[in-house]
Amino acid sequence: MRIDLSGFQRAGTRGDHREFLRVFERADALGYDGAWFNELHFDRRELPYPAPLLLAAAIFARTERLRVGTSVLILPFHHPLLLAEQVLQTDFQSGGRLDVGLGRGTASDDHFAALEIDPDSSRERFAAAYDILVDACTRPAVSADGAFWRFRDVPVGPPPVQRPHPPFYLAAYTRESIAFGVERGLPLLLSLEPPEERQLDLYRSLVAERGRPAAAGAFSYTRHVCIAPTAAAAAALVDDLLPRLNERRVAFARRRGKPAAGVERRTRAEFLRDQCIAGDPAACLDQLRALAARGVTALRLVFNGNGEVGPAQARAGMELFARELLPLCRAL
Repeated sequence: MRIDLSGFQRAGTRGDHREFLRVFERADALGYDGAWFNELHFDRRELPYPAPLLLAAAIFARTERLRVGTSVLILPFHHPLLLAEQVLQTDFQSGGRLDVGLGRGTASDDHFAALEIDPDSSRERFAAAYDILVDACTRPAVSADGAFWRFRDVPVGPPPVQRPHPPFYLAAYTRESIAFGVERGLPLLLSLEPPEERQLDLYRSLVAERGRPAAAGAFSYTRHVCIAPTAAAAAALVDDLLPRLNERRVAFARRRGKPAAGVERRTRAEFLRDQCIAGDPAACLDQLRALAARGVTALRLVFNGNGEVGPAQARAGMELFARELLPLCRAL
């Protein structure tokens, strides 16, 4: 089972940049397989790392084996030729340790407006940019003659270290977006919102409906982690985190103009069943085994509650999990 980290780039990352990078130096030494970062824009106070490829380059310079993934790059925001260059350069600088998650974007219309992009064009822009990105990575030169970009015989480099290109993943929730992933053979970056089983059920039905093979790569699941030396201490972590996450969901809904009354709060039972690995190390191992029995082979673990948990507590959980469970995960 591949065990990665996620959530560290979210709120709560303000502070000393060097100390932030030490988290991933330590993750590399502890044996974690990778770390994932989002492309999150236009928040001067809370988000010091809006550009995940820039952050990835800094981490690659300080680590030996840790992979870094984007979860996700918002394709409609970028000219695909420039993005292809950045992806290929980062792949080269890392010695082939880059994973590339791609998405159409769930950012507010304000972000599209700031970039002078029509949000109604995002689906078509995404599809066109994806095809250009793949061609730029795999062909000596790339051309396009579409609605958004027109150019001819542009060589983009450096050549990819990972062949035919760095692994591409898709973040998708709607039928249309998941259908795109099915047609292109892309594995999904599964989300806790909406629950991943909705995405998987839709993916499986589209694979059967269209007669396409399932994606070859491992689908990546996400789980919050509340691990402690004792069951009682872990339960206290759950009881502290869950209300914070529910309030966070309400805040996000308000930001998007949705009424708070319509936001579904997760119950403790739902949280433990669908979104969290919790307990002492033995209990957490049982839950990991249950996920492996379901066919889960890649996990993105969130130790900091997406910014709701302080750095000291997050680091303690990360250390305990690595010491007690990471070696056992290799056999799952």
